[in-house]
Amino acid sequence: MTGSSGRARELGDLLRSRRARLQPSDVGLPPGARRRTRGLRREEVAQLAAISPTYYTVLEQGRDVRPSRQVLDALAAALRLDGAERAHLHELVHGAAPAQTPVVETLPPAVPALLDRLDPCPSYVTGRCWDVLAANRAARALWTDWPARPARERNLLWWMFTDPEAREVMVDWPAEASALLGRFRSASARHPGDPRFSELLERLLAASPEVREWWPQHVVTPLSSGTKRLRHPALGEIELQHVVLQLADDPEQKLVTFTAADQDQDRIAGLLE
Repeated sequence: MTGSSGRARELGDLLRSRRARLQPSDVGLPPGARRRTRGLRREEVAQLAAISPTYYTVLEQGRDVRPSRQVLDALAAALRLDGAERAHLHELVHGAAPAQTPVVETLPPAVPALLDRLDPCPSYVTGRCWDVLAANRAARALWTDWPARPARERNLLWWMFTDPEAREVMVDWPAEASALLGRFRSASARHPGDPRFSELLERLLAASPEVREWWPQHVVTPLSSGTKRLRHPALGEIELQHVVLQLADDPEQKLVTFTAADQDQDRIAGLLE
């Protein structure tokens, strides 16, 4: 963690937050004496991870030390981290050096053309910070008209957390918004030197009370396919299955495409006529 005090503090915050959510019974320890604070004690986590309490305390304090991958695996097991959280733990300590990337992300012309051919299946491509780089007509009809928005607002996170329209469109808004923020956190750990992540986060923290509440909880969420429920003025509520594909030219660019039941798919097509 040399030279990365901000990431060391984030590691400490993550360990502390995950320790607080566990009880002794969760990890097979006796309840012991009355506890003044919630969660496990530091020495209990150290015992479970087979490290010294002093070393664990140093990690939680955000000191600039660099635990080995073996120690991180032991901490992940002790704190019952899931796969995404464990990967995030490693990225905070052993993440790759920041890549030199262009300020403006671009797509090969074939990608927007592919999106157009996917109509009426809603499809869009997001960049590393979830800027919407391209979207077909069906996606613009169901979500928002991305090209019509100011350039700084063509971002899925910004739309999700600051535009009241998002809370109308996304039927399960709290779960969707929390998961999106968790994916953003995971991506930001892979690009610790990219100022676009910190700039967007600062804007979100200033604009959204939910981001201010949820960001300290250190939720990390992996990319995954699944189901989304959307609400449209003309169609009502519709359920969509989606898959996420990473582009070979830049794996941080994600193509997301959706399909609905046949009847709903026909109704989406009707919006485009």
